[in-house]
Amino acid sequence: MNSHWPGKYIIGLTGNIATGKSVVRKMLEHLGAYGIDADALSHRATARGAPGYAVTVETFGKWIVGPDGEIDRARLGRLAFGDPAVMAQLEAIIHPLVSQAIEVMVKRASQKVIVIEAIKLLETELFQVCDSIWVVDGPEELQIQRLMSRRGLRREEAVQRIRFQGGQRQKLAAAQVVIRNSGSFEQTWQNVLVEWKKINPQAETLTALPKPAAGTLSVVRGRPRDSAAIAGLVTRLSNGAKTMTQDDVMAAFGEKAFMLLLMGGTQVGVAGWQVENLVARTTDFFIDPAVPLEQGLKILLSEVERASEDLQCEASLLFLPPNLAALPETWKQLGYEPRQPQTLGVQAWADAALESTQPNTKLFFKQLRVDRVLRPI
Repeated sequence: MNSHWPGKYIIGLTGNIATGKSVVRKMLEHLGAYGIDADALSHRATARGAPGYAVTVETFGKWIVGPDGEIDRARLGRLAFGDPAVMAQLEAIIHPLVSQAIEVMVKRASQKVIVIEAIKLLETELFQVCDSIWVVDGPEELQIQRLMSRRGLRREEAVQRIRFQGGQRQKLAAAQVVIRNSGSFEQTWQNVLVEWKKINPQAETLTALPKPAAGTLSVVRGRPRDSAAIAGLVTRLSNGAKTMTQDDVMAAFGEKAFMLLLMGGTQVGVAGWQVENLVARTTDFFIDPAVPLEQGLKILLSEVERASEDLQCEASLLFLPPNLAALPETWKQLGYEPRQPQTLGVQAWADAALESTQPNTKLFFKQLRVDRVLRPI
């Protein structure tokens, strides 16, 4: 086990931009690891009110600040990716803050296996505290397409960012584990599972559980092996409004998790949720009409919250369709209140709300932790 963090096994996860590192981190989280996205923490470190905001503005000038008072990441990105000296200045501000945040998160994590995802893992002191280095690799053309579709970059901008980073050969040379990610979730999942079983030989071993009494509601965490069942549930319980195939669900596992509601062992509901940047976002609730709606919601959400708190989430956001938003007393009992993103108070929470907002839904908010990882100074 790790000498820096006794009792923990640290996987350092790296790879160049848009190779699919976050997907692999999510897969490891599904298997029971605790994931830390160092790159997301670096964004939080320079948000307005966060420790790195003022010094970043002082260093690079007020012109990098947008009309909303936040640092315009596109402006700062163009500056940093165009000049190695500027990038070094920026990293000198951010890296110490990220390291402090990681220290806090690892120490308070209950999980034994920790995955630290960082694009500059090998260039920082994080490299020295990892038990194993995993590198995600994929075709450059796929990287370009991902950057264009997910970040809205022009092709020349995407190529510039990939070429600026370089170093993928050095990353591969330093790797104990290489995960080839060519775009097929199923193949990547199998590669990750093989490596996970080397760390946890009992992984994915099925244990027979006693069958619950008829009518008893319970919740279990959905796994990729349940993808066909989840697809059928969503399609059936949405009355076809949202149709999903097994492949759709497998792909969704690259960014979210599912909780399955059981009645006497029969699947009668599902919640889709994700945790990014210490914020839980629940975007899907589907419950069989045979189940008392409020009871089903409460038991599903309580398990989502328990799992979110286990991942050290600071806040829980629900994006509810009109029929569920029309249950204010239920949400009040569960500690939620309707909010607008701009009223959430913490920039990372507001950003998460804006990123996940869907048409015809209403945002409900609950704070899960008071002791935040990156406190303002």
